[in-house]
Formats: sequence, structure tokens, C-alpha cells
Amino acid sequence: MLSNKRIQELELVMEFEKVEECLKEVSSWIENVGRKRLKEMVSLDDSLEMLLQTQKQFREFDLVASEYCRRGQEALKKMDRWEDFSSVDVHSYRVKLQSYRDQLEEFCTQLDQNRHRISETVRLYEFFDKVRQGMCCMEELVSS
Repeated sequence: MLSNKRIQELELVMEFEKVEECLKEVSSWIENVGRKRLKEMVSLDDSLEMLLQTQKQFREFDLVASEYCRRGQEALKKMDRWEDFSSVDVHSYRVKLQSYRDQLEEFCTQLDQNRHRISETVRLYEFFDKVRQGMCCMEELVSS
């Protein structure tokens, strides 16, 4: 049984090395592109027109970012079996895996928050724009 467990651990290590390539690529993209782009979209412009442009740019970025999130989550899912192994030999790999998981979860959460924030801000600006237009029409009616 001990020998079988050791063989399974070695197989997991080999599998980790394959999966790690994908995780490294996702991690690198998050650090070098993803986080920078999210930071650029922190401040939203004051006009509806500029906000709609920001929303369009975010949607383009969101498509790519969501694909990286999906790929990272799929890679992590392949490594779910690691939870059953607790040997010292596997520990360093579990730590790496948790680091990738934490980074991915944090980024995906920030992406979701930005998506929601931009969408809600656009909705508010559109509402206020309609109110402003309605007030202008009311002023015209009153002054006639």
C-alpha cells in the first residue's frame, strides 16, 4: 500500500509539472497584463459617452481575461486530487498550487467586481441622462 501511495504521489508530481506550465502562463498574464488593465479602469470618466467607451474597452479585455480565468480554473481542477495527499514530498507542490489558486481567485474576483461596477455606473449615468432630458423637456413645456 505504501508503495502504491508513493507511485500515486510521483504520478501527481509529473501531472503537476504538466499543469504548472498552464498555471505559469496564466499567472504571468495576470501579473503583466491583467492587473495593470484592471488598475487602468479604476477611475471612471464623468461623461456617459466616455463611460460607454470605457465599458466597450472593458468588455474586450473581459473576454480575454475570462478565458485566462477559465484556463486557470480548469488546470487547478485537474489537481483537486492533491487534497488527499499529505506527505512531505508533496507539500511544496501543494504550496505552489495554493499560491496559484489564491492569485487566480483574487484576480477573477476583481474582474467580476469591475464588471459589475462599470455596468452599474453605466446604468446610473443612463438613468441620470434620461432624467436630465426629461427635465429639459419639462422646462420647454413650462416656458411655452
